[in-house]
Amino acid sequence: MELNASYTSLVAVGDSFTEGMSDLLADGTYRGWADVLAARLAVRSPGFRYANLAVRGKLIGQIVDEQVEAAAELRADVVTLVGGLNDTLRPKCDMGMVRARLEEAVERLAPTCEQLVLMRSPGRSGPVFDRFRPRVEALFALIDDLAGRHGAAVVDLYSAPSIADPRMWDVDRLHLTAEGHRRVAEAVWQTLGLPAQFEWRARMPATAPPRWTARRAEDIRFARQHLAPWIGRRLTGRSSGDGRSGAQFDAATGKAFWVTPADAESPGPVTEWRRAASPAPS
Repeated sequence: MELNASYTSLVAVGDSFTEGMSDLLADGTYRGWADVLAARLAVRSPGFRYANLAVRGKLIGQIVDEQVEAAAELRADVVTLVGGLNDTLRPKCDMGMVRARLEEAVERLAPTCEQLVLMRSPGRSGPVFDRFRPRVEALFALIDDLAGRHGAAVVDLYSAPSIADPRMWDVDRLHLTAEGHRRVAEAVWQTLGLPAQFEWRARMPATAPPRWTARRAEDIRFARQHLAPWIGRRLTGRSSGDGRSGAQFDAATGKAFWVTPADAESPGPVTEWRRAASPAPS
């Protein structure tokens, strides 16, 4: 990959991890690693364009059916595709189907962009994640295989102990904090051949572990507020993303659209960017 490359457009495809949960801004919207990455890329490329099509809770089949074609039509310099993890965390998972749909997505997206980026998503130890770890690692082996066959780059967050640190994770234990998202943005940035801004793999400073009583109280709160509703959605086939569309997706037309910062030198939050005109077909 070209070092210190220049990219003029980015499309992000996926689920809650790419949508930005739980990197919450003051206005109640989410930011997340993809928005952070877009803002950093925009400083390097005046006229930079961005579209985040990711929606929380989406399974790989939904990502392919609802996001992939819209992303391909934009013909971005960079497309990030992160999906399949939600499938592996379901009570029942057809890994053959996951393989087929993920391969379908890669085959559709790779020819339409300068660089396709896949990801081995981060994970943290715990009874929920550990139960499904064999499926997750099978998914990552598939991602490595697809990347090798289609020239995609792979960002390996799974093997980074720094991202597994509990302090990188929100209270729901499923989504990263703002610091976690900041590190993911840097990991993708470096994978794209851009000069490192900091060491995203660096461990956080050691702190005294919480007391046993505090940990048990937190476990009970987590089970009531987050784990039970999550299990309920899994068992009933519901999703937190039902009825939602990506931030830069027009559900009425079924088309994605670009946004671009008004001031490239100071892009600000993506939620404040303006809609950009799509270039004429070549």
